Amino acid sequence: MEHTTPLALYQQAVELRGFVSDAAQQRAVERLQACYQALHDDAAIAPRGIYLWGPVGRGKTWLMDIFHRSLRIPSRRQHFHHFMRWVHVRLFQLNGTADPLQALARELSEQVGVLCFDELFVGDIGDAIILGRLFRVMFEHGVIIVATSNQPPDQLYADGFNRERFLPAIAAIEQNMEVLDVDGGEDHRLRPGAALQRYWVAEPGSGGALQAVFQALTDGQHAGAAQVSVGRRALQAMGCSDSVLWCRFADLCEQPFSALDFIALCDRFSAILLSEVPMLGGEPREGRIARGTEDAAARVEAGDRDLPQLARRDDAVRRFIALVDECYDRGVPLYLEAQVALEGLYTQGYLAFPFRRTLSRLREMQLQRFGAPI
Repeated sequence: MEHTTPLALYQQAVELRGFVSDAAQQRAVERLQACYQALHDDAAIAPRGIYLWGPVGRGKTWLMDIFHRSLRIPSRRQHFHHFMRWVHVRLFQLNGTADPLQALARELSEQVGVLCFDELFVGDIGDAIILGRLFRVMFEHGVIIVATSNQPPDQLYADGFNRERFLPAIAAIEQNMEVLDVDGGEDHRLRPGAALQRYWVAEPGSGGALQAVFQALTDGQHAGAAQVSVGRRALQAMGCSDSVLWCRFADLCEQPFSALDFIALCDRFSAILLSEVPMLGGEPREGRIARGTEDAAARVEAGDRDLPQLARRDDAVRRFIALVDECYDRGVPLYLEAQVALEGLYTQGYLAFPFRRTLSRLREMQLQRFGAPI
């Protein structure tokens, strides 16, 4: 069977499928092509990993995916949340091993030659401590990493507690991966497309838009309020069928659920409805350690560091960001009814930067083409 190269797949998408090219994408696909050739054809050239970073909607995930599709060697493509779930599980299973991180990296190198990460983002001190060494030992075992991120390596975990524990990971990335800025100046997710409403502003005195949506998605087989088991916790749902979940923002995002719980929800449901979403931004208050999507984190004292000033709902916003990321990555439609318009959800606060990606993804969810790669 003849395999197609990353460059050929990119050119096909531009010429035959109407994708819009830009100079930054072209530079990135040329480096992905060089990595592909070094992996498959040119043993004299040692392949390096590639780190694609830039603002939302520049096609980073799409470029990584066409690279992954073209590979003829064992590889794995995962959202970074999923990879870290696997790492935590394996480290627990390897408890008692003399050097569990070395054992994990050796195991990974025996399974795959290339590891593709989507949305590399570090916001948890527990993950930061693990990754501080894990990246280095993975590279030592010959694993080639291709990753996407909204931040350059030196900005990862920039305001994190005990960030010095993560600095070895940054050094390993910069030494073993080619860092490319993929910013062609245009958010490709905002290209025109057929609209499909999945976001409503609640009207005072109305019964809400999501009741009708839930009935339509479940073919009228309405299931009333129920408790849904998510890991070891119970989620109060306004409605639940075999494939559709409907709940309030407060019941899902203001409770101690984690990114791993959102992975489990997307494993189970093909659509998620979220009612009563409030305005999420607000005036910052005195800093403290925020717990949101990092239930597995070990407690680490922050010492004399200045803690970020967070708004009242920022813990819930962290969970909401993780939920949107998971729904987007898995192609699970997320239907929202909120108190304010989409552009007014989060207008100020410590999480303004990561929320830009969330806003872009929610906009794309309003198009019929949502779920197709960009």
